Amino acid sequence: MINATSLLIGWLLDLCFGDPARMPHPVVWFGRAIAFCERHLNKGNHRKAKGALTAVALITLAYISTYALLYLLLQLPSLGVAGFPLGEMPVLPILTTLPVGSLLIFYCLAGTTLIREVRQVFLAVDRSLDEGRRQVARIVGRDTSALSAQEVRTAALETLAENLSDGVIAPLFWLAMLGIPGMVAYKMVNTLDSMIGYRTDRYRDFGCWAAHIDDVANYIPARLTALLMLIVAPASSTLDSRGSTPHLRGGFGGRLAFLRRYGRCHASPNSGYPEAALAAILNCRFGGPHYYFGELFNKPFIGDNDRPLNTADMQTAIRVNRRAEAAMVILTALLLVGFDLFVYLCIRI
Repeated sequence: MINATSLLIGWLLDLCFGDPARMPHPVVWFGRAIAFCERHLNKGNHRKAKGALTAVALITLAYISTYALLYLLLQLPSLGVAGFPLGEMPVLPILTTLPVGSLLIFYCLAGTTLIREVRQVFLAVDRSLDEGRRQVARIVGRDTSALSAQEVRTAALETLAENLSDGVIAPLFWLAMLGIPGMVAYKMVNTLDSMIGYRTDRYRDFGCWAAHIDDVANYIPARLTALLMLIVAPASSTLDSRGSTPHLRGGFGGRLAFLRRYGRCHASPNSGYPEAALAAILNCRFGGPHYYFGELFNKPFIGDNDRPLNTADMQTAIRVNRRAEAAMVILTALLLVGFDLFVYLCIRI
């Protein structure tokens, strides 16, 4: 029950505050550790081996250190604290693990902050194309200096869909599978991929294992994200600029067929699925060629309706994100409670 309660508290904290700007953040520490290893190891021979060792070591360290912290907090009653007799502090594990677990889950969820950023992108590009380019550069890895207004909006919505998987659904999935240590370890996996998992000359060898591990870790969550998005999506699409409803692809069945067709149309084996789900819901087109670190990557298109995107599309996408997020939180909490009850019954028997 502690994990389920921690989940609800951590999720509410993310809904209210987003990523804390002035508090120590584990992901910042993860990034510093990754940058340190990359600076010192991504040179000379055997870069693939050194990159693999770095990825496995950092992910294992994240899991073990989190597990050790929570285990130590649970063992405090048997150790005796602040003059209390040994074994006479039954409430202490709850008083210690609940806030720590809630804080760790809060740190691992990244739904609210990106939603705020996407809203700011749409507001910025409505004021000025240059301002929109600068704003979207905060949340995407591609070069934004030559993007059109349509491409700025598209990039923001693609990132919103992908982040629903990477920043919300996948962490919750691994929380359900491996507890809070698994959730923290996934956050290390995702941070590794976002920093070194590129196919550029610098990272192609050193970061390939980080990218492969991220692909495996996100395989089920990405598809689960897409399915949840289709389930919670509104029955009709957003209105176009003329106030009319664009052609729909047969409701849920049509959108599911769209997902099956276009989910594979991405350089990543996973990112295309949440992006295709959102493209199906909005009846629009994502993907296409983009520049990363000065290199052109020809990504396939997701969808065929290259219609202009607008603020109504952004609002629809955010509603879908929030509904899918809430559905996954409820599902995860039920799984955690069910597992705790199963363990309790096994012990009693």
